[in-house]
Amino acid sequence: MLKPQQVQQSQSSITTLFPISKPFLHGSSQVFLPVQASPFFKTSPKIRISIYHNNNIKALFGISTKPTTKVKAVITVKPTVISTISPIDEIEDLLGQSLELELVSAELDRQTGLEKSTIKGSAWRQLAKDENENIVYKAEFKVPESFGEVGAILVQNEHHSEMYLNDILLTGFQNGPVTITCGSWVQSEYTVKDKRIFFTDKSFLPSRTPDGLKRLRAEELANLRGNGQGQRKASDRIYDYDAYNDLGNPDSDREKARPVLGGKERPYPRRCRTGRARCKTDPKSESRSNSINYLPRDEAFSEIKQAQFTAKTLYSALHALIPTLEAKIIDNDLGFPNFTEIDKLFNEGNNVPLPPALEEKPLWQTILPRLIKGAIDTEKSFLRFETPEAMDRDKFFWFRDQEFCRETLAGLNPYSLKLVTEWPLTSKLDPAIYGPAESAITRELIEKEIGGVMSLEDALREKKLFILDYHDLLLPYVEKVRQIKGSVLYGSRTLLFLNADGTLRPLAIELTRPPNPMDGKPQWKRVFSPSWQSTECWLWRLAKAHVLAHDSGYHQLVSHWLRTHCCVEPYVIATNRQLSAMHPINRLLKPHFRYTMEINALARQLLINAAGVIESTFTPRKYSMEFSSVAYDKEWRFDYEALPKDLIKRGLAVEDPNSPHGLRLTIEDYPYANDGLDIWASLKQWVTDYVNHYYPGKSLVEYDEELQAWWTEIRTVGHGDKKDEPWWPVLKTPDDLIEIITTMIWVTSGHHAAVNFGQYTFAGYFPNRPTIARTKMPTEDKTEEDWKFFIEKPELALLRCFPSQIQATKVMVTMDTLSSHSPDEEYLGKHMEQPWAADPVIRAAFERFSARLREIEGIIDARNANENLHNRNGAGIVPYELLKPTSGPGVTGKGIPYSISI
Repeated sequence: MLKPQQVQQSQSSITTLFPISKPFLHGSSQVFLPVQASPFFKTSPKIRISIYHNNNIKALFGISTKPTTKVKAVITVKPTVISTISPIDEIEDLLGQSLELELVSAELDRQTGLEKSTIKGSAWRQLAKDENENIVYKAEFKVPESFGEVGAILVQNEHHSEMYLNDILLTGFQNGPVTITCGSWVQSEYTVKDKRIFFTDKSFLPSRTPDGLKRLRAEELANLRGNGQGQRKASDRIYDYDAYNDLGNPDSDREKARPVLGGKERPYPRRCRTGRARCKTDPKSESRSNSINYLPRDEAFSEIKQAQFTAKTLYSALHALIPTLEAKIIDNDLGFPNFTEIDKLFNEGNNVPLPPALEEKPLWQTILPRLIKGAIDTEKSFLRFETPEAMDRDKFFWFRDQEFCRETLAGLNPYSLKLVTEWPLTSKLDPAIYGPAESAITRELIEKEIGGVMSLEDALREKKLFILDYHDLLLPYVEKVRQIKGSVLYGSRTLLFLNADGTLRPLAIELTRPPNPMDGKPQWKRVFSPSWQSTECWLWRLAKAHVLAHDSGYHQLVSHWLRTHCCVEPYVIATNRQLSAMHPINRLLKPHFRYTMEINALARQLLINAAGVIESTFTPRKYSMEFSSVAYDKEWRFDYEALPKDLIKRGLAVEDPNSPHGLRLTIEDYPYANDGLDIWASLKQWVTDYVNHYYPGKSLVEYDEELQAWWTEIRTVGHGDKKDEPWWPVLKTPDDLIEIITTMIWVTSGHHAAVNFGQYTFAGYFPNRPTIARTKMPTEDKTEEDWKFFIEKPELALLRCFPSQIQATKVMVTMDTLSSHSPDEEYLGKHMEQPWAADPVIRAAFERFSARLREIEGIIDARNANENLHNRNGAGIVPYELLKPTSGPGVTGKGIPYSISI
């Protein structure tokens, strides 16, 4: 064996022989020695020497030219809403000042136990873009063979403007290419000095993090958490919590003061902290004087959105168009004089001059292509609403009681119907304040309406009675809302009966007004039923308009805003704060949280804020958000957000191992439940395959420190007002995790799609779902004058009860925009995330999931074609497609996006 000192003696003679023209091929011992680089070699070569046992050189064997590996990097920068590259950055690109990259080894140095030195390289912009019109940069690295596997890359943006880094592809490694999916804004070094950390697409549990990446994993999470201090800047990526203390604007108008939501008095989920200054007139509230509504930079939309919808275009459209409508319709209380005038909104349009923000044709065509129509022979444009599909199929659909009932199962709000299990119906409110607790709906009335088919007891036992119950939730707000001009509210109960053919029919509506100690009026309650008699028939229609306003308000404020947008935001915050970007659960959830925080920030700015669209057009007006807080306190439970448990809770299903998905539906033809359970099962199987791959042992979940911190933070901070509730699921096993994750994904995808994308279809013609009732029932405190007007002009009495012209058109513009899919919508199961594709097991599981969703599309089509399913098939009936996974762009009434992005 060659001794160290013998090599030392021979080294000087060897270097004098370099370079050589031909190697020798003989020898009995070998050793590699480094030689200084020369013009003949781009890297430091190694010489192999053969030595006899007498230590004399016998032969010199060739030169190895692979001590380093040439690695090439292709970096794609996605064009964005605002131009990515400024003129000064264009110049700097030409001068070679663009992106500085550093490769990070996943391994520690074996000799020192420290992190290995990074490998640095500069990126140069290419002239040509890629096939997706991304801007392309390239870089080269010389990576030593001892460097090991690349685990991350550090990026420094030397431009003066931020860049949206899409991904980085490294090629040249012996084991194949390495992909780093970034999907993130990288700030200029002039704005943020710290280098950005991006990990490769390999996912690791905390306990299995490569040693060379442990520090960076912890550092990146610390960066995202911030220190909870100061006002956030637009360039920040910090996720933190705050109460809903920014809905009011008392500094501009005391009438716009609103209570803080979140805390013991008004429980509510938390939203993202902005750190803005407090109001001068209310130190509990955040000032809105600064128009910048911070959200972490990576939560913003990144792509150029041509001919499509985004949160920003919604803001532009509503911010520009609604004031124009208000100027056009000078009298805010003016109603529609007849139904012909309502029809004109669709047939003829409204000659509304375009505001300056919409004057440029490309802009308004992009933002509201369905609403603003250009006249063929002039340069003028006017507002004309597209006819909603429900109205297009049946002009009088809104008038029919059958449709009123059908939509509780296959309409915009399939979340309120409940089975009646107790009789008599009784309020849980304090009778000393709200009057007698027992309902005015009697046994005799029910058995009369059933028509002798069965007794009340039989109907209860056979699960034939169902209810829309807004009595206890709304009754405390009745007197408050009535003090607002043009607003009337009742507590309501609506009872329905299940027919033998699987359809529902209405039995009774009860409207209640509590006692008013201010004017001495006692409790008023009255029951209305369908009737052939003219007066009772019109009273029924008016009562139904009130109930529809209640259902519309509950749908928008609870089924839609609270249960999806609002309750999901804490999941987004906790995921970014506690789960590393390389955590597999982070990567599973990421597409389901995309853009949710931006649309929520917009909602706080324009839709749910004081005097915003919701407060001005929906029951219960200025108390809308406070009402949703009450609903959160009394009704929201995380475990009940799972579709099967929600159905069981409402009495719409029972567990049955012999039925599909282990549930037997109380109403077999329940389109939302039928389609939803198929989607739920496919989601759960996909999540099961994913979780079991990364957690093959049960104890791995319990001892995953990031995962446990994530779940703890969701319960104790994000939903901290309910932290002590006993119903929170435990998180100890993979099965626990599967149920929790499936519930979250269902809410962001199927649940949201079911309550959002049918808004214009079912409510675009507002008489079908009026959002507010403006007049009281003619029988309440009946006066001779009011009764005479009702008897002589019942149609006009109904029109006066409906929303005003400005209220109706505001809602229609909003619903049309909110119901729209963008052309590049990311639908459930269609697009595979790159980190999923990087693992063959996960890729195969996703492909099975995607195939199942395609199969479900065909099943839904078959159900809609089945003439025996009367709740989704029939003359003039809109087929139930809200849970069909894919869709084309625009207002289609179908399609399930991954996330709540609108």
